[in-house]
Amino acid sequence: MSKKEEIIIGPPKITRFEKARIVGARSLQISMGAPILIEVTKNDTNPIDIAIKELNAKTLPITIRRTLPDGTFQDIPLKWLYS
Repeated sequence: MSKKEEIIIGPPKITRFEKARIVGARSLQISMGAPILIEVTKNDTNPIDIAIKELNAKTLPITIRRTLPDGTFQDIPLKWLYS
C-alpha cells in the first residue's frame, strides 16, 4: 500500500459487522432489481446467498466509512480490505 492507501482507522481487514452490513445492503439491492455482478446458476435464487458470493468473489465496488467518536472518519474502498 502506498501512503495514500493507508488504513488509519480500524483493522486492516473487513470486520464481521461490516461484512453483515454489506451483505444486507447488497442483498436488498439485488432483491430490488440491481444487476448481479457474478455468474449465477438457476439454483441461486436467494439474494443473500448471491450477495455473499459477490463479496467472496471480490467484485463489489463499495466503500466503507469508519468513524471515530470525535467525528473524524476515513473512507476505505472494499478492495483495500480484502486479504
